[in-house]
Amino acid sequence: MRTTVTLSSKNQIVIPQEARDKLGVGPGTRLLVLVKEDRIVFMPEPRDYVKRFSGRHKALWDKGYLERERRVWRRR
Repeated sequence: MRTTVTLSSKNQIVIPQEARDKLGVGPGTRLLVLVKEDRIVFMPEPRDYVKRFSGRHKALWDKGYLERERRVWRRR
């Protein structure tokens, strides 16, 4: 989806219906605002941070990271 919105005189924007439907957001939904060098990114705040971030960096753990760390700690 690609569309243009206009900043109002009160510095507000309306998020298009198609975007709200796709993200499952509506009145009362909290949005995280990320400011990048040349853009602003809006994303729904996770309802459950544990569920949202579980499994992140799984490849790191699968490559023996935990075992290497344990060996280092055993040496101390």
